[in-house]
Amino acid sequence: MSVTVSVVCYKYKQLLNGESPLMLRVTKQGKRKYQGLGVSIDAKYWDFEKNQPKRNCPNRDAILRLITEKTKEYQEQLIELKIENKEFTAKSLVQKVTNPTKRKTVGELFIERIQELKDAKRLGYAESHETVYHSLLNFNGHLDIYFSEIDKEWLQKYEAWLRNIGNKENTIGIRFRTLRAVYNIAMEKQFVKPECYPFRSYKVSKLHQDTAKRALTKNDVLEIINYQAQSKKCRYRQLTVDLFAFSYFMGGINFKDIAFLKEDNIIDNRLSYIRRKTKQLITLPLQAQAIEIINKYKSTNNPYLFPILSSQPLTESQQRNRIRQVAKSINRNLKAIGEELNLPIDLTTYVARHSFATVLKRSGVNTSIICEAMGHSSEKVTQIYLDSFENEQVDAAMSNLL
Repeated sequence: MSVTVSVVCYKYKQLLNGESPLMLRVTKQGKRKYQGLGVSIDAKYWDFEKNQPKRNCPNRDAILRLITEKTKEYQEQLIELKIENKEFTAKSLVQKVTNPTKRKTVGELFIERIQELKDAKRLGYAESHETVYHSLLNFNGHLDIYFSEIDKEWLQKYEAWLRNIGNKENTIGIRFRTLRAVYNIAMEKQFVKPECYPFRSYKVSKLHQDTAKRALTKNDVLEIINYQAQSKKCRYRQLTVDLFAFSYFMGGINFKDIAFLKEDNIIDNRLSYIRRKTKQLITLPLQAQAIEIINKYKSTNNPYLFPILSSQPLTESQQRNRIRQVAKSINRNLKAIGEELNLPIDLTTYVARHSFATVLKRSGVNTSIICEAMGHSSEKVTQIYLDSFENEQVDAAMSNLL
């Protein structure tokens, strides 16, 4: 059945000034929905047969323009619904017109979100959003599109394009999770209608591949810890080994968190710090081996425990670049050490974190106290578990590291 949109003078209702309101009437399948236009008229000036103001009606031209504009809005919305082949009622049509979706392109919202993350000092997340922004830009040619244009078919084409340029499964998954997060923001801010959401039919969860285990046995770890550089020019390798060992002995602490450690983080012979990624408070007993490593690099000229950052004032961006450069050098040395020791996997700083959790698990430590990092969907879960048990339980568990 066709839909009719018309403006009527609602003579059944009289206002205090004796006039009747003009109402826009939507009729579909015998059901009607009225919406006020915000103006009223004396019924004697209304032609009820033609549904328009009579020639002698005051402000006739202005009222006719208002009627034309309003009916045009509804006709345009009707055309859009028909093109998208979407069901609607007289009531839902009125709601769509009276509560229109705000407009913002995909590119505009991505740029806005990136800036928000930078302002919040969440530089890592800002960088990942920038990576996806440029990826989408390269794929589509431009991002001057609305979120409603991103449908299941569009996402499938983007996935195929990512595969074609050599992206791995988990990398593709990261791209899509970031895109989905921005799409969710678009819905929250009413830049796109919920019914357009493409991730109900396109499942991002399928874009996941279990990565190879990056943990070593206890004997392998001890080989690394006991490694001795063969020449003076390999002194940087000793720092590499010491940082790997420190991470292993201190709960698999992340390299970035190691870089920011200061004397203030040592309280009552325990290491306490806020995990920069998850904002969780971590407090662990300082192992004797870790204390030896700290003492080796302690310097009155540097407020940090390790020579990764220095006392020289740096911006957050400069700190980030410095840590990244040092980590790159450390990982390059770790790889060389691993090859020299004939270890079964490529060594990185993250292997220390995995090995810490795995060695404890293989030693019979309850998985509810310390979970194997590679088996968790989120690192945050591991930190929460570490924080939720008594110090004595964690201390006893960590005695299994040697």
